[in-house]
Amino acid sequence: MKRIGVLSDTHGKLRDEVAEILRGCDVILHAGDINTPKVAEALREIAPLYIVRGNADKEWAQGLPAQLSEKICGLRVFMVHNKKDMPKEMGNYDLAVFGHSHKYEERKEGSCLFLNPGSCGPRRFSQPVTMAVVEVEEETGNFRAAKKEIVQEAAALSSRFAAARAH
Repeated sequence: MKRIGVLSDTHGKLRDEVAEILRGCDVILHAGDINTPKVAEALREIAPLYIVRGNADKEWAQGLPAQLSEKICGLRVFMVHNKKDMPKEMGNYDLAVFGHSHKYEERKEGSCLFLNPGSCGPRRFSQPVTMAVVEVEEETGNFRAAKKEIVQEAAALSSRFAAARAH
């Protein structure tokens, strides 16, 4: 079983919980708005990194591609930051990854799975902090995406404190 960590919109922040999930992955896909080379370097220390440039990625990211088309872990993968920049016909791909909206989305169209892992950087627009892990069965090529909600330590502590006070 191969595992692909999929994230987007980290906006300069690599959470410990995200890094921990990624340590179990063979490859990392980042769909843009990484914002700082430090995050890219930290991700490359964990696993091979495929990355595209997002709208918030400035001068340092000029060398990053705006889109990517690669075979990764046996899957034909297309990646772009904003899904409006995706080609109309995606039948040649197994997995289409995008970001930008900060909202988790997973939908199948024909043979292609469209996946937006959401945002796992600073919380924005009161959206949940999410990423995904795609598991690929090497023998069959079958794959599935698993949404990972990142529970913020402060929120978890505050919930436990409120529960303790209620008793």
